[in-house]
Amino acid sequence: MTPRKPKPAKKGPKSPPAGKQSRVPSQPVPPRPVAPQLVEIQKPIYGGAFLARLDGKAIFVPLTLPGEQASVRIVEDRRGYSTAEADQIVTIAPERIAPQCSHFGLCGGCHYQHADYNSQLAFKQAILRETLLRAAVPPPDEIQVLAAPLPHQAWAYRNRIRLAFDPAGNPGYRGRRSHAIVPILQPPDLECPIAAPLLLTAAQAFTDVLRQLAPTLRPTELSLFCDAGETALLASLLAASPAKVRFDQLAKAVNERIPALTGAELLAETRVDAPPQTIARWGAPSLSYHAAGFDYRVDHGAFFQVNRWLIDSLVESVTAGHSGSLAWDLFAGVGLFARRLTSTFARVVAVESAPTAVNALEENLARSSGSSVRATTLDFLRSNPKGGRPDLIVVDPPRIGLGPDITALLVRVAAPALVYVSCDPATLARDLKSLLAGGYQIQSLTLADLFPQTFHLETIVHLRRS
Repeated sequence: MTPRKPKPAKKGPKSPPAGKQSRVPSQPVPPRPVAPQLVEIQKPIYGGAFLARLDGKAIFVPLTLPGEQASVRIVEDRRGYSTAEADQIVTIAPERIAPQCSHFGLCGGCHYQHADYNSQLAFKQAILRETLLRAAVPPPDEIQVLAAPLPHQAWAYRNRIRLAFDPAGNPGYRGRRSHAIVPILQPPDLECPIAAPLLLTAAQAFTDVLRQLAPTLRPTELSLFCDAGETALLASLLAASPAKVRFDQLAKAVNERIPALTGAELLAETRVDAPPQTIARWGAPSLSYHAAGFDYRVDHGAFFQVNRWLIDSLVESVTAGHSGSLAWDLFAGVGLFARRLTSTFARVVAVESAPTAVNALEENLARSSGSSVRATTLDFLRSNPKGGRPDLIVVDPPRIGLGPDITALLVRVAAPALVYVSCDPATLARDLKSLLAGGYQIQSLTLADLFPQTFHLETIVHLRRS
């Protein structure tokens, strides 16, 4: 699973560096056929694995827990670290629980289902704190946590899934450590416990209808997005050979089984370096998503926060306590934060460049104190926009973060308050180091667990000028 902030993509793990940097790029070394080794698991690392050491060398072992002893075999050996698989857990940690999904461990979507939820939150706090400290960014003594208030809300939270199809036409997720497709549909049971149930029934309906009405279509990917109440659904179907398909007939057949289907589109694969081409559309191009007191238009492919249980709390955490004459919302998407800010600011400027979001952003800010600007954040800041210095800037960049050019320009603007919403702790730490050097101070730090059962974490940082 894979989540611009799919900014769309807010949302892939990186292998942490270890050891001294070599002038020769580290390349995988085929592991020598050796007997399994007994190691003790020390701590979680970003990316879903856990750290052990063997003869002083870092070993990354998924599906284990701190304090456990595991018999592991090396599957990838690099100059600074190795990756291993656990053949047997010799000493079991008390935090270990039975995963809810029978595909856990095979599927690459989840990483922490074998740990109780409090332990998952502790892992993420430790990872966030250590990542900041390594970048010489001292975190506050207390890291606040925004998490599922009820146990069941650590499950069935995703309002969006993206499935791939295997050669037999079965939809599923990519496997862990492979490109194999792990099917999630096993009639009569639909299985993906972190997805909204509507998404699974819709995936089953599309699969059945495709086999009946378009057996030669060769689908490669299906993206599904629903509102929080599972009353409206958008679908995007990507195929290798869609030319002769009656897509309206296919979509209507799915709609008969899934009345919540609001709109669907058929996309054709093009060159590897080019976006897919839209071949056909059926129904509405968008749905209305009620969140944080407003109704948002969200179009096909546009980024929207994925956790249907926590969106309202996320917006509150980002915007509460801020008011004034002017606010900027950079990387605004469809305006999730900007629309809320119009309640407390005389004027709000929302900046977005993604074609899938700009029209919805304009509509979502209509008849409010907000206005939209179609531009990248970098171009907007470089243009020295008129209208005075903002009282507040909200930034919600994709996984790559802000980077040196944007952070330098933000320091030059010198807004008295800045809120940074991040989906990657490493790029957040890098950018915070520059912002702190430019005169900002961290007022609060909140870990927003928008992705339970996975290693992904969101962070909300409130900063003020010193």
